[in-house]
Amino acid sequence: MKKQTRNLTLALVAAVSFGTFGGQAAFAQQVQSLRGAPVDAAEPATPAAHIRPDGPAIARDYVQQPPLIPHKVEGYEVTKNFNKCMDCHAWSRYQEFNATKVSLTHFKDRDGGELSNISPRRYFCLQCHIPQTDAKPLVDNNFKRAEGLR
Repeated sequence: MKKQTRNLTLALVAAVSFGTFGGQAAFAQQVQSLRGAPVDAAEPATPAAHIRPDGPAIARDYVQQPPLIPHKVEGYEVTKNFNKCMDCHAWSRYQEFNATKVSLTHFKDRDGGELSNISPRRYFCLQCHIPQTDAKPLVDNNFKRAEGLR
């Protein structure tokens, strides 16, 4: 009885595995990527989108959106010991460069306590803030700015 149950279980597992994974190769042939090439095709990287030239602050599209960066940041050093962004955006220097100062929210710890320096959680700017590019959407969409921001 035990041998029969074991054989039945193995047969069932094999059937389910084949049914689940057996058709994957055929299915992969039908999948098309947004770049127009087969998913498993080796393609050269597409050129990076053009970063818009330095300019005024970019309007936000939804509440709590981190501000977008209106300039190039390629080559900016942001390490645990140095943050290039602070050369212009620190409270002590933002007026000199006509830059946006770092938000007060960046000087709070996770419990809401005020800090004398930028919170380590907010120190690596490019985790949230990104440069604006002229990249076109990959797919059509009907995105609209948040009602209160129009």
